Amino acid sequence: MTADDPEIPTAKRATTAPQEAPGAETRRRLRELPSVDRLAVSVARAELAERRRELLAGEPGEDDLLQRARARLRPSLRRVLNATGVIVHTNLGRAPLAPAAREAVARAARGYSNLELDLDSGGRGSRRTHIEALLRELTGAEAALVVNNCAAAVLLAAAALAGQGRELVVSRGQLVEIGGAFRIPEVIAQAGARLVEVGTTNRTRLADYEGAIGPNTGAVLRAHPSNFRTLGFVEHVEIEELCGLPVAVIDDIGSGVLAEDIELLAEEPAVRRSVRAGAALVCFSADKLLGGPQAGIIVGQADAVAAASRHPLARALRIDKLSLAALEATLALYRDPELARREVPVLAMLTARPAELQARAERLAEATGGRVVQSTARVGGGALPLLELPGPAVALDAGAGGPEALALALRQGEPPVIARIQDGGLLLDPRTLSDEEAVQAAAAIAAALA
Repeated sequence: MTADDPEIPTAKRATTAPQEAPGAETRRRLRELPSVDRLAVSVARAELAERRRELLAGEPGEDDLLQRARARLRPSLRRVLNATGVIVHTNLGRAPLAPAAREAVARAARGYSNLELDLDSGGRGSRRTHIEALLRELTGAEAALVVNNCAAAVLLAAAALAGQGRELVVSRGQLVEIGGAFRIPEVIAQAGARLVEVGTTNRTRLADYEGAIGPNTGAVLRAHPSNFRTLGFVEHVEIEELCGLPVAVIDDIGSGVLAEDIELLAEEPAVRRSVRAGAALVCFSADKLLGGPQAGIIVGQADAVAAASRHPLARALRIDKLSLAALEATLALYRDPELARREVPVLAMLTARPAELQARAERLAEATGGRVVQSTARVGGGALPLLELPGPAVALDAGAGGPEALALALRQGEPPVIARIQDGGLLLDPRTLSDEEAVQAAAAIAAALA
């Protein structure tokens, strides 16, 4: 243990620190808190009503009303500790935010903001202005637009360039489905475009696209197969060749790689490459490998972005102020690639040094009574499905109840710890835990084992 290593305690000792007298504002807010009696009566009435409904419906339910009342008072959306080794874990909210992004969200949430106000003129502004210049700077695009997720970005792009019954040409090998049953053919239909399939599942050539393009063609769509790979007798057309066709190209590149200097990300399409190739619109996620909040980013040619901005769907799909604040702060980190690699959690996890992971695993094992084993982490989030990230993990003795029972106890703890069951054991992967989170996980595990 070095002075730089945070100690993971096996037990916590309560300490009492002197407290300052509360100020007037704090005293006012304390007075406004609901009384214990009033709060208890409200929760009790709700639980009794729910239990009565269950009994009348013949449902078994749970008779421990006190436990149910505690659960009702607990927030539904809670912070969890990700010890699964899956970096971009969709079920856990995908990418965790960088400190700068978290601070930006807090600032935006503290009160009013100039979301759609031009501070110079005093007139109405556009929320696009807070992010567009930064996206142009980072990607080399002429214009940019942000919506609430990448599915929305693809829908808007298709509607703007190929809607109203025009044709959208897609390779059969790219008629993909991503999580949540989001299917490319259904998106194209919702956009009001007519799907034209070309090529085969495993091989599509430039001539296939050329033969399909006609006077009613609105655009060609390239959809990156983010969550799978085809191997063997395959052929596809690179973005540079597609952009040589006499029609607009929509490039759905999925994860949105801006950190091109990280070798592990080389197999994912880079945003700047698609922009340089001349794609009319490039669509990608903000909350995957980019490491920001949930958002869908569209960058590309000025006239194509303007068409998307004018479309009625643009307002329905627009990004909210808190996500916008987090995205602006995240993107600002990319101005310094080395800073982004350190500060953006997704990039830090991807590039974590083996010695750092080993030290964290050993401290965690010592605090929990586990043992260090070798395992494999994953990127997750539908990105780099074949990439394996070897490293240490901590195997816990699940006891007589087995790994499922221990995993449940950890999920029900405070904070919840989400572990991985593998080969009949329970693993904690230090790659997806910060040093501070490893300390918190150790305390939660000790409580669960007790």
